[in-house]
Amino acid sequence: MKVLMVMTSHDQLGDTGRKTGIWLEEFAAPFYVLTDAGIDVVLASPKGGQPPIDPSSEEQGALTEATQRFKEDSKAQALFAATVLLKSVAAEDFDAVFYPGGHGPLWDLASDEDSHRLLDSFILQGKLVAAVCHAPVVFLNLEDAFGKSFLLGRHVTGFSNAEEALVGLTQIVPELLEEALIGKGGIYSKADSDFAPHVVVDGHLITGQNPASSASAAQRLVEMLKSPQ
Repeated sequence: MKVLMVMTSHDQLGDTGRKTGIWLEEFAAPFYVLTDAGIDVVLASPKGGQPPIDPSSEEQGALTEATQRFKEDSKAQALFAATVLLKSVAAEDFDAVFYPGGHGPLWDLASDEDSHRLLDSFILQGKLVAAVCHAPVVFLNLEDAFGKSFLLGRHVTGFSNAEEALVGLTQIVPELLEEALIGKGGIYSKADSDFAPHVVVDGHLITGQNPASSASAAQRLVEMLKSPQ
């Protein structure tokens, strides 16, 4: 089996002068869940090459067993440093797609035409699509042939308004993801406490709320890939 993992290429946190990008745990944990299950993972990003890593995700309090494993894994680091161009990949070559978060996707993948094209193809082919934390923003502008939102009536989760407030970025992000998902007709839910794991599955759509949900979202993806359809 082969899974495409799509990551942000955006590294600026609005006009604050601060850096952002991918949240390292949201790449590392799913990457190892997938590869440990024997699944081939291909990494892609809009600009190709090394995706930016949010510096906050490399601070002591954000480090996990998965991020430490990545830091000691030269093979995984080489793959990460050489992501393929998003425009060069096709859904036909993969069994599923997984989008890690971080704040970066709010600026680039939210409106990336290659990402939209790719997701449309995955969905039309009935393949699994997954995203965690801020990455469910990639579904906001998807519509069917009749102009109906992809999210309309679908159960979904993503980084909550409360969590955004706790990290102090409510006034910085282009939009609050929880509000945006609901605004597109999504049936939003979240964990009982902030930053607790929460994964929602609706048909072929898998979403995770926050970094703590990234491994379990990937595990659900593995389970669904390996179970009879």
